[in-house]
Amino acid sequence: MTALQLNLIQTDLVWENVNQNLLRFQWHIEQTPEQSLVVLPEMFATGFTMVPSHHAQNSNGLVLQWLKEMSKNKCICGSLSFEEEGKYYNRFLAVADGKIICEYDKVHLFSLGEENKHYQSGKETTYFEWNDWKIAPFICYDLRFPELMREQANADLMLFVANWPKMRMTAWNSLLRARAIENQCMVAGVNRVGKDGNGFPHSGCTQIIDYAGTYLVEPVVDREVLVQQTIEKTPMYRFREKFPFLRDKK
Repeated sequence: MTALQLNLIQTDLVWENVNQNLLRFQWHIEQTPEQSLVVLPEMFATGFTMVPSHHAQNSNGLVLQWLKEMSKNKCICGSLSFEEEGKYYNRFLAVADGKIICEYDKVHLFSLGEENKHYQSGKETTYFEWNDWKIAPFICYDLRFPELMREQANADLMLFVANWPKMRMTAWNSLLRARAIENQCMVAGVNRVGKDGNGFPHSGCTQIIDYAGTYLVEPVVDREVLVQQTIEKTPMYRFREKFPFLRDKK
């Protein structure tokens, strides 16, 4: 398939309250069509919690079971505070038709917020395939490290799920656009709105950018929204052939 239906959910998160957050996301997911990709923010079930010993999910946990149930005839993805073998990770999961098709652990942990004191860093990037699209996931602070995206420069779509605060939105908007331009690929950034448990406001600015840096969906500011957009990859391949900049990379 050359077309992909994207559904990006931008919403407030109830601090460390899994049940209320899942109810909110369920309502949005039920509005999305079959065979589409649904993207949720970073730590969508809890907010950006630094108490994983109390709030982390695991392979038998409520949230993963919920993802499996909700993913009939579609792919749902986002990141969770996740426990595995006694260690905690900020883990991106993509679940389609009840099965996990991708796991990615955040490589660059946000030391300013002491994330590195509570979570283990991931070691490598990855990608998954959905409806013939090659999709590379990244999590929030990863966005500031372009060498990480270069490892997946042949992806069709890069996803960035985040809890990126309002005070640094100039960086969010600028860096997403830069990643699209320098890698000549589609980019979707999904962020939350509302204040977190530490009182930091978030303005969202969920957006979709094409391979040339043009907005397909301009940043959506300060409101809950389900962003829906169909994207095409054939024009991107033509653009890469016409402007083969990545072939000159040393």
